[in-house]
Amino acid sequence: MSAPVWSFLGPAGTFSEMALRAVAPAAVDVEPCPDVPTALDRVREREAASAVVPIENSVEGGVNATIDNLIASSPLVITAEVAIPITFVLAGRAGTRLEDVRAVSTHPHAWAQCRGWAHANLPDAVYVASTSTSAPAKALAEGSETGFQAVLCNPLAAQQYGLDVIAGGVADNPDAVTRFVVISRPGRVCEPTGADKTTLMVQLPHDRAGALLDMLEQFSARGVNLSRIESRPVGDSLGRYRFSIDIEGHIREERVQAAFIGLHRTCPMVRFLGSYPRLDGRPVVVSAGTSDKDFTVARAWVADVLAGRTL
Repeated sequence: MSAPVWSFLGPAGTFSEMALRAVAPAAVDVEPCPDVPTALDRVREREAASAVVPIENSVEGGVNATIDNLIASSPLVITAEVAIPITFVLAGRAGTRLEDVRAVSTHPHAWAQCRGWAHANLPDAVYVASTSTSAPAKALAEGSETGFQAVLCNPLAAQQYGLDVIAGGVADNPDAVTRFVVISRPGRVCEPTGADKTTLMVQLPHDRAGALLDMLEQFSARGVNLSRIESRPVGDSLGRYRFSIDIEGHIREERVQAAFIGLHRTCPMVRFLGSYPRLDGRPVVVSAGTSDKDFTVARAWVADVLAGRTL
């Protein structure tokens, strides 16, 4: 029996591959993909069991290619997350000097994290966008006519593709990290661990004063804390937004289910994108009156009222 396939944002040597190696079982075959949509479609097409893609960077914020694709087609869910420290070098073909660099290529998020260094050290260099940090490194290594002389990539990619490191430590923020997620097809939701996170996408019912507050109150009324919220345009007209949200808790918990029920009643679109263990393992603090036991006791009390057993 062949090993399961895991896809990732390639080519080889990306931070996504580093994240995959950190979370995937040992016995898997890996498939690099040219972009995030392709990696996720491989899962949808059942050609891959899971995909590992970036979803959030501590400097640049959400990775829109991942966030938007999760609701662009048939459903997928997040099953795990991992954070990878981000370290960049400026690399080029053998013999390339800093003064030779007229254009630099990398992924837009990587450029955002090295923009200050590039402005100070390569003020006249042109930025060339790429689908990943290692794709331009591979192009240089293959001897292609690229239009750029250097790339911003991780040290592993520079080594893997045989490039010279022109400058190291080029990131503006040495403490930057990127959060990667494992994406799989929907199935039975795992049991809660007590240190979980749930991701969802919610669309506001209409554009009016207080619409966002009404949506947020579905969480606050049940004691559900949000750890991330980002707006994304619906795309059909100006002023219409969806919200990508991470909450503290698990869909199997009563308070989280109650929040989802409230959202489903009041919003035109709610997409569950997975409940999974938090990467930091920190237990979720449950407010007084919102534990599963509190909901169970309250529901039993209502049942007694309906049956005439209590007033």
